Amino acid sequence: MLRTVITGSGSYIPEELIENKDFLKNSFYTPEGKQFENSTSDIIEKFHAITGIQERRYASKEILNSDMAAEAGSKAILSAGFDKESIDHIIVAHNFGDVSSNEPIPDMVPSLASRVKHKLGIKNPYCIAYDVIFGCPGWIQGVIQADLLIKTGNAKSILVIGSETLSRVADPFDRDSMIYSDGAGATLIQAIESEDEIGLIKHTCMSHTNEEVHFLMMGQGYYEESKNDNYMKMNGRMIYNYALSNVPPALKECLDLSGLDISDISKVLIHQANAKMDEAIIQRLFKLYGQSEYPEEVLPMSIDKLGNNSVATVPMLYDLIKNQLLSGHSFQSRDVLLFASVGAGMNINAFTYRHP
Repeated sequence: MLRTVITGSGSYIPEELIENKDFLKNSFYTPEGKQFENSTSDIIEKFHAITGIQERRYASKEILNSDMAAEAGSKAILSAGFDKESIDHIIVAHNFGDVSSNEPIPDMVPSLASRVKHKLGIKNPYCIAYDVIFGCPGWIQGVIQADLLIKTGNAKSILVIGSETLSRVADPFDRDSMIYSDGAGATLIQAIESEDEIGLIKHTCMSHTNEEVHFLMMGQGYYEESKNDNYMKMNGRMIYNYALSNVPPALKECLDLSGLDISDISKVLIHQANAKMDEAIIQRLFKLYGQSEYPEEVLPMSIDKLGNNSVATVPMLYDLIKNQLLSGHSFQSRDVLLFASVGAGMNINAFTYRHP
């Protein structure tokens, strides 16, 4: 039986380290253009208490999003020991394309996947390259797409990458800018013949676009001099409430479809934009199974050091654990993993996966 299995992974973690104290020089404003009465140090302290973020990484000025994606993809191919010319599809999840360091204008033509294929030096014309724009859940959606291609016999090897430079679309006068970071994560996914149930088991997807569609959107800067610029904006309170109401039942649905109980899950690899929100989501998920607490080792976290790098968060987290670079976490053969994300759209998706 054909199974969808991750055979290689790679990451690009930018070198430029930005600590919370580096924002002390910033002045933060409300959407109405008024400066907060609280001191910047107080804002930073409250921000850390809520999000858990201590530091994040920014891409250096000469690096583009597609550069990071290609580097992570190259590492994934190398770790799998695979011939790059045999890749059937390249799927790149992102939201803003290549954004230069000096002007926040998204560049999405040609597609990032086409640029990545070019930068990887792949000449095979039957290697099809295309992008997924799906908010922060984009990489997971790319993996779901890969699974469908494999299960229908339309592909045998697919490179799925999540890469983003959120720092370049963030308003420096908006306190939410401290959340965002840059990075890339990639996985090589292959069709493996096995009677043993390994790889991707089941998936779920949800999309809410009524009142929720503009919880994350592009908007003008908050400071008078930046009002003509277009930046990513979010309604943090509405996103928090939406996630706590909708993500836990969506994850339970995925587990139920998989024929699994919460006790079967070794790790939940969830998109990380807010540590408290993720903890509350997993707490509610376990309560749906009648459990008041969850084991700490079930929820590996990278947000404290890497911030929120959108589509890159989950594949980077997987790669860190796979290479035993996240303290206290590792994968064992037969571990069942739950991958999950929520983000702009608003979109939710998840898949269960049995580690080979």
